[in-house]
Parts: sequence; C-alpha cells; structure tokens
Amino acid sequence: MKNPSEVRRRPWLRTGAALMCAVIIGVGVIASDADARRRAQPSFFGSTETRSKNMKPFKKWTGALARFSAEKAKEEQGSCESTAFNYCHYQEWQKFLKGLEGKDKWDQILSVNRFMNSRRYITDPRNWGKKDYWATPIEFMKRFGDCEDYSISKYASLKQLGFTDDEMRLAAVKDLNLKVGHAILIVWHGGKTWLLDNQIKRVVETETVRHYKPVFSINETAWWRHRAKKG
Repeated sequence: MKNPSEVRRRPWLRTGAALMCAVIIGVGVIASDADARRRAQPSFFGSTETRSKNMKPFKKWTGALARFSAEKAKEEQGSCESTAFNYCHYQEWQKFLKGLEGKDKWDQILSVNRFMNSRRYITDPRNWGKKDYWATPIEFMKRFGDCEDYSISKYASLKQLGFTDDEMRLAAVKDLNLKVGHAILIVWHGGKTWLLDNQIKRVVETETVRHYKPVFSINETAWWRHRAKKG
C-alpha cells in the first residue's frame, strides 16, 4: 500500500461536507455532549460515533438522491468520446454494472472504485458555477465532479449491485495533511471497514489511514457524528 503521506498532492477545494457539518453543529441539531458520550459507539478512523435519524440538515445529500431517483437517461444519439452527455455514457455505466452482477462482493468493490476513479476531477465552481454542488451519478457521468461526487456515484453503483445501507456510508473527513475537508465512501465487508477514495486510489482498510479525521458520516436512513476516542 502506498503511504498516505506519499499520495500526490492536488489543490483540493474545501468541500461542502465539512462546512455543512459546522452549520449542523451551530444550529444545535446534534445531541448534547453528555448525551453523545453516553450513546457513542466505536467507529472507523479511531473515532466514536453517535447516530441520528434527523436528515433535514443534509439537503445536498438528500437532494442528490431524490434527483437521481427521478432521473432518466437522455436518449440522445452520440459517441462516448463526446464531452456532452448522451445516452451512450449512461449505457456505458449500466453495462459496466451489469457485468459485475453475481460477482464476489470484493471484486465489485474494487471494480466500482477503479471505474469511478478513472473519471476526471473538476471543482464545483468551474463545473457548476457554484461553491458547492452534490451531483447525481448521471450528472457525474456527464460532467465529472469533485470528491463527494465520486463518493455518491460509488455509493449508487454498489447499491444497484445489492449492497445495503448498513454496508455503506458517505463520510465527511478532515484531511490532516492538506488541511481541507474531503468526502469519501466507507464500505463494510468481511468484518472490516474499507476506504473508497479518489485520492488514495487503492481500496484500503480504514485502520491503515492516519491522516483522515471523520466529522460525520451518512447513508439513506441515518447520519452519525464522529469524535476522537478518548485516551
């Protein structure tokens, strides 16, 4: 495994994930510190987690999921080499997933991570003219995206392959090396937690990564606040 400190540096933008968490904390959505400590459970990246079902503050996440459930591929003729989205791009993704059906879960995890990481990184202001935009997988296939867009597309791909909410979470972390917010996908498999990341290209165990500090994680049914373990 490549040492995380040796991962090639890029001018990553601070993502809306970490900023959103600050807003959530500020408006008091989460439980009190005392309550959180009583309910905290062990989690990944050396943290403890506290669960909540209040999804209202996470409008970018729920909005992306809602748009995706309502989207249909545009039946426009065109080549997959085209920079404009067309039906070929959507079919390419669906054909890729179809080819993974029935395969071992570990092979599916590796393949989905590699397929999505082959897409180009592009910042939200340049791509969408907005400071922060959470794209659907179809939008990501059309126009590429940044860290949370890679994670959402991996989440949706694995969901289509039969992975459950209990096996996956999008996580907002602080990159302690680059001093910025970042978004990743966490997958439970074989009794371990695995990191699917557009910066660290290989799928690795979360316990081998020391430079990510989780802030919150989320799936379609709940979200979790993370704190560093005491002692």
